[in-house]
Amino acid sequence: MSKNDIAYCGLYCAECPNHTGVIADLARDLRKELRNYKFDKTAEMLSKISFFKDFEKYDDCYTVLGAMVKMRCGKTCRDGGGNPSCKIKRCVIKHKIEGCWECTEFENCDKLNFLCGNHGVAHIKNLRIIKKNGIEEFEKGEKFWYKTK
Repeated sequence: MSKNDIAYCGLYCAECPNHTGVIADLARDLRKELRNYKFDKTAEMLSKISFFKDFEKYDDCYTVLGAMVKMRCGKTCRDGGGNPSCKIKRCVIKHKIEGCWECTEFENCDKLNFLCGNHGVAHIKNLRIIKKNGIEEFEKGEKFWYKTK
């Protein structure tokens, strides 16, 4: 494990499905199999049967799978990956700290709010653990990706 696996916001990149590529790989493989079986033709035929009406949306499904393939994230934010204009990253660098856990205001920081939709309060839970126990202990213990409380 490396400190670079911990994002400035407290999320743990090494277990992120985008960083590991698990979802991107599955989506890629499913798209390949669908093409191999020319499933678009099957979906077109099935969509004409009332019980299988949902197959009318097959093209949308295939497009979403393509978007999932693109979600792969090769680098962590500390290694130059992620959104270059991330407000959290810019704030941490500006204040010359290691991460939000070193900031006394992270519990109420508006910059972290956008993460709640995808992660609940996981980043806040991780930040609290790092602040209390340090990075080394955090790396040994439970890390949260999504947490509601």
